[in-house]
Amino acid sequence: MLGTLNGALEVRGISLTPDQISARAEGFNEMAGRLPVLKRIHVHYRLSIPEGSRAPTDRALASHVDKCPTAASLRDAIDITWSADIVEHAADA
Repeated sequence: MLGTLNGALEVRGISLTPDQISARAEGFNEMAGRLPVLKRIHVHYRLSIPEGSRAPTDRALASHVDKCPTAASLRDAIDITWSADIVEHAADA
């Protein structure tokens, strides 16, 4: 999902360096009988975006899960959620 989000940002003219975009994923299992089964994945992004690019960043975030091949593969079996911490920085920073 991080790659899909990064691509969606680049299409919108927002190129982030590796230190400006990161993600942490956490999986949640439930027991199905005696077997732990992955039921939910939550991805938390940390983004440092150029000042004035919040609106296109929000649009990229809103649509990236629907465009992600991995998320599409898991969609019927696993609930995928996301959150993001977003900081704006001066464009030359």
